[in-house]
Amino acid sequence: MYTLDTNAIIYFLKGEESAVDVIRPILSQDAPVYVSTITELELFSYSSLTEEDEEKIEVALSMVRIEPLTSHIARIAGDLRRLYSRLATPDSAIAATALFTRSTLITRNTRDFRRIDELSVMPI
Repeated sequence: MYTLDTNAIIYFLKGEESAVDVIRPILSQDAPVYVSTITELELFSYSSLTEEDEEKIEVALSMVRIEPLTSHIARIAGDLRRLYSRLATPDSAIAATALFTRSTLITRNTRDFRRIDELSVMPI
C-alpha cells in the first residue's frame, strides 16, 4: 500500500521519468494507493492551474483512494507536529494519512519526512 505526496503526483503528471518509473507500476497493482484530501487541496490550489491541468488531476485522482482528513488522522498529524516542529501542517497531515493507512509514502521531499521513524518513505 502506498500514499502519494503532492509533489509525487505533480512530477508524475509532468511526466518526469523518476516519478513515472516509480508510480506507474504501483498504479497497475491491486494494492491500494492513497491520497490525502490535503494533497487534493494542494493540487487544485495552484494559481496558474489550467483546465487541461484540472483534467489531468481528475484522471490521476480517479486512480487512487482519496483518504479524508478524519478526526483520527488530524490527531495523528497533531502528534507529528508536536514531535517534529519543523514539519509543516500539510506535510504532517499527509504523513498521518500514510501512518493511518499503514502505507509507504512516495515523495520527492524525503528530507522532511525521514525524521519520522515509524513512517516508511520511498523517494522518487
